Amino acid sequence: MHGHGADYKDLVVFLAAAGVMVPLVNRLKISPVLGFLAAGVVLGPDGLARFAHALPFLSYFTINDPGQLAQLSELGVAFLLFMIGLELSWERLRAMRRLVFGLGLMQVAACTAVLAGGFMLMGQTLASAVVLGMGLALSSTAVVMPVLAERGRLKGVVGRSTFAILLAQDLSVAPILITVTVLAAVAQQGGALDAAILGRSLFTLIPAAVGLGLLVLLGRVVLRPMFRSVAKARKAAQGGELFVAASLLVVVGAGLAAQASGLSMSIGALVAGVLLAETEFRREVEVSIEPFKGLLLGVFFVGVGLGLDLDAIAADPIGVFGLALALTAVKTGVIFALARLWGLGARPALETALVLAPAGEFAFVVFATGMVEGLAPAGLTNTVALSATLSIFSIPLLAMIGQTLTKRTGPNATALPDIPAPAAADGAVIIVGFGRVGRLIGEMLKEHDQPFIALDTDAAAVAAGRRDGFEVFYGDAGRREMLQHCGVQSTRALIVTMDAPAKVDEVVQTARAMRDDLILIARARDDQHAMRLYALGVTDAVPETTEASLQLAENTLVDLGVPMGLVLASIHERRDQFRKAFQAATPVERRNRPSRALRRTARPARPEPNVS
Repeated sequence: MHGHGADYKDLVVFLAAAGVMVPLVNRLKISPVLGFLAAGVVLGPDGLARFAHALPFLSYFTINDPGQLAQLSELGVAFLLFMIGLELSWERLRAMRRLVFGLGLMQVAACTAVLAGGFMLMGQTLASAVVLGMGLALSSTAVVMPVLAERGRLKGVVGRSTFAILLAQDLSVAPILITVTVLAAVAQQGGALDAAILGRSLFTLIPAAVGLGLLVLLGRVVLRPMFRSVAKARKAAQGGELFVAASLLVVVGAGLAAQASGLSMSIGALVAGVLLAETEFRREVEVSIEPFKGLLLGVFFVGVGLGLDLDAIAADPIGVFGLALALTAVKTGVIFALARLWGLGARPALETALVLAPAGEFAFVVFATGMVEGLAPAGLTNTVALSATLSIFSIPLLAMIGQTLTKRTGPNATALPDIPAPAAADGAVIIVGFGRVGRLIGEMLKEHDQPFIALDTDAAAVAAGRRDGFEVFYGDAGRREMLQHCGVQSTRALIVTMDAPAKVDEVVQTARAMRDDLILIARARDDQHAMRLYALGVTDAVPETTEASLQLAENTLVDLGVPMGLVLASIHERRDQFRKAFQAATPVERRNRPSRALRRTARPARPEPNVS
């Protein structure tokens, strides 16, 4: 079958599994991560392939070459780190430095020491014990972060402390691999660490430091102009594929540049995400990358499932499961103690420890390097890797147990002053369109200390708004995913100021479908457009022609000497008449929306005009 589709068979099997397993586990209310892990076991050599000799057609439903998916798996982890970077900024990283370089690095060192001590008690040499301990000290960013996200735990104390530790672990991968090389050189010299060995080891860090510096410098210089150019081309071509292509280029290019410097692809993707987080294109990039991240992470989880050797587990179930349980228990104790030392409450500290206790994907990289260097004995290392894989399978269960325990804590759970909340739209107003009208509304909101973010598809308007200190992002608010990333589920109000009626209708329909209680105010072209907007469910529609007429009438009456109070009262009464007339064409179920009642109760009553 070579050349007739066999080369793509494993990829087709994965896509078919994703289309079947994920909807199935969603129906069963099981974590999608577990669904992909289970799919890897079923599709691997210890699953359906066992029966292929009796039922040959089953070979078409198995993955025969896991290596085909390995590179896609690495890209999945890189995309995850890139999305994490988009939620960061250099200011947040500086604020988190105590936890990342304190709690995070202390966790790596303490877990390595304790686990290495355990392996030495089992009869391993110091070098072998240290290699195994360093590998198991790391946790799985690729599994922990999606599991916490689907459980809604990322924005709390647990999510932030967990992220700080995971970030420190990711930064530790390169030094750990260098340490393995040093230990191998020391072993070859009979256990003596001389200056030459140390110098060669430190010299390997120079390319990594130079490469990271160049990546940051190049990103600051190139990224914003590149995406502005893409945005202009996209507006002219009316297509979103250019943004997808540019986003993919940034992730893959930064990852490969980091790899060439001796770092991991994930670190390069993380740095690229942090650099883009400070630009106006952050939200649009998030929306463009999201589908690829989920699919490629699925490949990673399937790969983990493929690596589960059921025969080896059956040969020594007590040893494998016992080692996995011991690993989880030891790391839980160490991380819990450190988290308490750094100021977390008891139950948040326990939840953090539980989700970080299992091993991570980089453990297999460390083990493989250790075996190549002759430090890690193959037999024990394979057993440890098997136990590490089993522990990864337990992460969704441990996250559920940890959240159940934390839910019982009161509202006085200890917060972490070191980790500021990410800049998000929670509780803010969203302004769609930041031209003259949107900018004026933003200035008034700012004057009255009302937080807001704004969206616009005009790159020039976005750039001008950001130069003036407003939080404006490039993005299309007519897309459901964009409003989700901007926090529409928790925003207080959404104001649509664009002058294109069709686009206003699209945004109104999308936002109202997502939240029935949202205060939704839209700019209308004329009376007919206002009627249509009320039918679509807006709280208030503001027609340009009507408001201009009322303003002209108000100025005329005041200039003619009519008392201001009488003028305001009549203008207000006429505006209400227009609103009632517009709403007359609205279906009955659209009238008296909860959002209107919410708006009336949420703001003070309008003062009566002085008619004396």
